[in-house]
Amino acid sequence: MTRSAGNVRLRSARIAAGYTSQNALAEALGVGVRQVRRWESATPPTPHPEVGQRLAQMLGQTLEQLGFAPDHVGQPRQVMLAAAVGSALAVVPSEAAASMQPATVARDYEAVTRSHRRLYWSVAPSMLHPAAIAHATLGCALLPQTAGETRRRIASALAETYLLAGRVEFFDQQEPDAAAATLTHALQAAGEADDVLLGAAILAHSAFIPGWAGLRDKAVERMIAARTYARRGPAPAALWAWLDAVEAECETRCGNTATALHLIRHAEETLAGGAAGEVPEWFDWFTPGRLAAFKGNTQLTAGHLPQARTTLLNALDQLEPTEEKQRAVLLGDLAAVEAAAGEPEAACRNAVQALEQLERTWYATGMDRVTEVRRALAPYQNERCVRDLDDRLYGWRTTVSALAR
Repeated sequence: MTRSAGNVRLRSARIAAGYTSQNALAEALGVGVRQVRRWESATPPTPHPEVGQRLAQMLGQTLEQLGFAPDHVGQPRQVMLAAAVGSALAVVPSEAAASMQPATVARDYEAVTRSHRRLYWSVAPSMLHPAAIAHATLGCALLPQTAGETRRRIASALAETYLLAGRVEFFDQQEPDAAAATLTHALQAAGEADDVLLGAAILAHSAFIPGWAGLRDKAVERMIAARTYARRGPAPAALWAWLDAVEAECETRCGNTATALHLIRHAEETLAGGAAGEVPEWFDWFTPGRLAAFKGNTQLTAGHLPQARTTLLNALDQLEPTEEKQRAVLLGDLAAVEAAAGEPEAACRNAVQALEQLERTWYATGMDRVTEVRRALAPYQNERCVRDLDDRLYGWRTTVSALAR
């Protein structure tokens, strides 16, 4: 017999909001854990109005969006994921479920998802993001019209689509609040598909948001949840190593470089060991070269400049031609190494190369690296090389790209 997954919408929203256990949510609401357990069952009772209002406020979604039955008598309980960033779940009209889609719809929907995955590395975020959101809208409409394996595949592809949109919002557009909402939708879709490895990836991405803001405790909580999901996989070595790398970057942002370097060493050992497990097709953002990039940035932050220079140069050599966004980040970090070492001309050369790359493929994270380097070069701002950098940094094309992101 197949065990019911229960109310995955509420459970996913609870975890995404930082309540990693049923007991944590129960304490925050002032109710018994048994009550939360009933809400997360396959047939959740509707909460008392006052409690329901607090629950909706805490999790940022309506009760219907959290998997509870609508109040309208006779209205079918068909729920789908949001059609736009910032909205949550919406009730599907009864007409939407009037006819079932053929099984081939899953294959066709997945094909577009794969295309968006590849386009991420070269297409401007301002162009790709609306397309990804439109594709998510379609997936939301298809879910109520599918069942069984077809529904599972649609939900999994929808989760990946929302994850892609969340990555664009956070890394490319620097909109952490929008990314947090979108990643919640991604986790809910992954719950619909019971795709634990995709759930682990989504949770780890959500850890970047508090991690980059210096909120270590919240980042660690989300990483614990991500590792819990990964254990259910089981996850391949590459995914485990990436989880270490994500946590290392969060620790670096929070000033704990010694802890971060320990995590990176563990990631290197994990990759070398090659634990069993098939690497998911969607897991295309991490390689040994990417791990070296994480390491080089941490060494830079820790002040280990010779080591950081060597690590980053090796990482740059390992890049594939399609990894244009990562090239800008690495060049920015190399520029930062030279600036910290008191070598303004070398710093400016690397920074200019990063800007040239950004003119071809915009990436807000890469631009951040360049602007940080320019701040570090303030003592040398009367040098000719720094003035030349300013001419490139504040040229028409780069400035317009920065304003349009």
